[in-house]
Amino acid sequence: MRRETKPTEEAPITRAPLPKGREVIGIIEQRYGGNKMKVNCLDGKDRVGRVPGRLKRYLWLRPGDVIIIEPWEMDNEKGEILLKYKPNQIAWLKKNGYLEKEDEEF
Repeated sequence: MRRETKPTEEAPITRAPLPKGREVIGIIEQRYGGNKMKVNCLDGKDRVGRVPGRLKRYLWLRPGDVIIIEPWEMDNEKGEILLKYKPNQIAWLKKNGYLEKEDEEF
């Protein structure tokens, strides 16, 4: 017996988690290798982002992805990548003014 599949629907636009405290929204520009990448943050700085070991296997990142990064206390030019936004969350961020609409396509 073969089960019928429903046509795929677009995911509804849902609320996205927002940065708290020192966290900043950023866009990945370039991967350096290993778990490091160049991130263009919305506060106007370019940082070297690092994926922590506990998220290494679960957080797959590519250039153009929108993320939350937490700058290090010692060095403001580096930071930890905490979360990757999904496409429906990016649409919610754009609609509510957290991301500029002039940004590159996601």
